[in-house]
Amino acid sequence: MICRTRHKDTRCRQGGLIVVKVVSRTPRKLLLEPLQAICPMPEIRLSADSAAPPGGFSLFALGFRPFFLAAGILAVLSIAAWLAVLWGALTPQSYFAGTTWHAHEMLFGYFSAVMAGFLLTAARNWTGMSTPTGAVLAALLLVWIAARIAPWLPLPGALIALPDIAFFPLLLVGLWRPLWHGSNKANRNFIALLVGMTVAAVLVHLDAAGLAPGAAVRGDRLMLDLALLTLLIVAGRVMPFFTERAVAGSSPVVQPWVERLTFTLATALALADLAWPNGAPGSVLAIALAAVQLARLAGWHDHRAWNEPMLAVLYAGYCWLVGGLLLDGLAGLGVLPRPAALHALTAGAIGVLTLGMMARVTLGHTGRVMQASR
Repeated sequence: MICRTRHKDTRCRQGGLIVVKVVSRTPRKLLLEPLQAICPMPEIRLSADSAAPPGGFSLFALGFRPFFLAAGILAVLSIAAWLAVLWGALTPQSYFAGTTWHAHEMLFGYFSAVMAGFLLTAARNWTGMSTPTGAVLAALLLVWIAARIAPWLPLPGALIALPDIAFFPLLLVGLWRPLWHGSNKANRNFIALLVGMTVAAVLVHLDAAGLAPGAAVRGDRLMLDLALLTLLIVAGRVMPFFTERAVAGSSPVVQPWVERLTFTLATALALADLAWPNGAPGSVLAIALAAVQLARLAGWHDHRAWNEPMLAVLYAGYCWLVGGLLLDGLAGLGVLPRPAALHALTAGAIGVLTLGMMARVTLGHTGRVMQASR
């Protein structure tokens, strides 16, 4: 059962779907009401609209299917390629200098695919409005694939940059109607994030073209900060809700001041890192944001969540996020080496949280039981 006796469920049908909204009878101030301005209550899907007819081809039925698959394949191939380059077994591509390609594929490759798959699926769920499927979705995936392959080909710089920069605006076009015209205006925050990610991609490619030396550092850092901001929004939207549903008798506490301070500090961090990459202002903000996330996590946490693998992975990823922000701030102040902090935020926070969310979305939208395999 997905709804316990302490909940009331209301059912509606959207485009052939049965959707359940869980309404808690726990006092509103203790649960999710403070998040409504930023993170509306998720909906729980009982039957998947992403399933193709029996025997049909389902890869492009909904956004999570091709993009989660592509993200997983890229994660394996890019790490293998990077190790081969480090060991001298593979000649590196010449478009991105030094470690820029490695960072670029983690952020603009892997994370952008996960984000695209999530938003193309979730925006449809939040609003009941359609998102790209079929040939349009396939075309969007081809643009993403072209951006991954192009740096390894002997192409002019402009042709290498074009698909990578174009991906975010094209994704935004596909998401514009549900994000802008949906009833919850807070979803428009994702439009700002996609615009910022486009700016980040432009900065990286201006550096690669020799038009703005040093801009790649700002672009990569801006993309990292926007990725973290995306995770903060999504985690606040789902983790208290999933905890309440999965752990009997739990009452996650969401404090309005913590939510406001979280997004104020995260936005300030992105702007500070853009102006002074790896500078003291961003370091102080990262440490402050880590402290606020400890308070946020403490409000949601119930120790029994660690007994639920599908929930524990999200808490583990959020712990990486808190620790990574702290390490990042200390590294900026010269206390710790920066690579350790960056990998805590990327492989740790982004890697673990995205894997946890991909598992939940895939199970939920293919009609499977929400439990980890044994």
